[in-house]
Amino acid sequence: MLGSIDEGSEMPARRVNVRKIREMLRLLWVCGLSQRQVADCCGIGKTTVVECVARARRSGLDWSEAAELGEEALERRLYPPVERVPAAERPAVDWGAVHTELKGKGVTLSLLWEEYREREPQGYCYSRYCELYGQWRGRVDLSMRQVHRAGEKLFVDYCGATVPVVDAGTGEAHAAQIFVAVWGASNYTFAEATWSQGLADWIGSHVRAFEFAGGLTEVVVPDNLKSAVSRPCRYEPELNPTYHDLAVHYGVAVMPARVRRPRDKAKVEVGVQVVERWILARLRHRKFFSLGDLNEAIRMLLVRLNERRFRKLEGSRRSLFESLERPALRELPASGFSYAEWKKGRVQADYHVEVDGHYYSVPYQLVSQQLDVRLSARTVELFAKSKRVASHVRRFRRGAHTTQNEHMPRAHRQYAEWTPERLVQWSQATGPSVAGLIEQVMSTRVHPQHGFRSCLGILRLGQRYGNERLEAACQLALEIEGASFRSVRSILQGGLDRQLDPAEPARPRLVHENLRGASYYGGEQKPC
Repeated sequence: MLGSIDEGSEMPARRVNVRKIREMLRLLWVCGLSQRQVADCCGIGKTTVVECVARARRSGLDWSEAAELGEEALERRLYPPVERVPAAERPAVDWGAVHTELKGKGVTLSLLWEEYREREPQGYCYSRYCELYGQWRGRVDLSMRQVHRAGEKLFVDYCGATVPVVDAGTGEAHAAQIFVAVWGASNYTFAEATWSQGLADWIGSHVRAFEFAGGLTEVVVPDNLKSAVSRPCRYEPELNPTYHDLAVHYGVAVMPARVRRPRDKAKVEVGVQVVERWILARLRHRKFFSLGDLNEAIRMLLVRLNERRFRKLEGSRRSLFESLERPALRELPASGFSYAEWKKGRVQADYHVEVDGHYYSVPYQLVSQQLDVRLSARTVELFAKSKRVASHVRRFRRGAHTTQNEHMPRAHRQYAEWTPERLVQWSQATGPSVAGLIEQVMSTRVHPQHGFRSCLGILRLGQRYGNERLEAACQLALEIEGASFRSVRSILQGGLDRQLDPAEPARPRLVHENLRGASYYGGEQKPC
């Protein structure tokens, strides 16, 4: 199958010796060889054979006519002179419009040239078209030399200059930081004042910048400040966890600029300069007493900045943003971003982690491990190797503990489940004397928890001696004021409970000044 030549191309065709062309045509049309065999015989490439035969057929030549023509006539037939159009007569190109079109997704200079040639058949060839565009672009400001696709990148940074905000009560001035965001394709600019460059202000400014534009770019390009990058690296920078959460929530990629490479974020470098000259310089003589007043003044000047017309391009930042960038932005998520900070915490021996002075429990198996802590306004979440292991309502009482029973070991959990009310209620099932003794034991302790073990020991005696004997032993212990585990155990071991006659009324207690009780001996007690 013979090849073809693009008739619209003005690139000069490679000329082949006329004698060799005549020989190629003879071998093809008279000897019946294939194109590859002809290429091998003549010592030329197959594509050259295809081109020469295509030219011969387009000119209407056959072998009988080609054999009779002289070399000059055959050359003119195959390579007719190209009609050249003087440069002055070629249609002018709006290079500013070409530059703007190149910011669209999928738009290339080759595509724009093809569309240009369809409109202007006598226009420039592709190589000249590219050369002239390069010359025009070289005369444009340096900040425009990078071509950014519409909706692709948002550049963010802080101004070096600050604005003083005076406290009306004390007269003290606080330096407000100026956050700047610039959209890559349109130079559309956002600016606002915050109290600091801290994480909360940094995240809040991003959220308000997204809302200002009404959509999301694919990439956000920040500097390497601590609120954005925890560990700078040329190849794999480590993002601040909260900043990473923001990127995940909004579905954007964060690509920090390289350290000491301002050209990586040249858009916002120029944007910072423009904000300082066109906004902050105009506010230098004004005095502000609140951050809200300062931001209101910035917003008014920001409208004028975005509507100011370009010098070398058509339109303004706002018009270019509305026509080019906004249609390419992605929609904002339905729910807003929930701000949360990340910290590190180590699990202590009591399976609690200290966070801002309060202690939160985690599963006891994690003792001594270091966990990631996510702090939001209302919740505290703890993660081990990216897996959430505990979640608590956030508390602000310093020194206090928030504990979940399922985080405790079994022995601790059983102990924690006992309360004075539960012990008394359980002992009532055995008998009224047992319940009375338990209640008396709990009431004689300074802290009820101190009596838990004694009460549990008394109740467990029923498993060995039976509930009837335990009830009788507790009745006797109440009569002799022996409200303790040792007294009840001694009564049962000595069988004193069996000497009581259930039909007889309870014997009155003997009270006399000559009778000494247990307290007389200074609390000396025999070991269990």
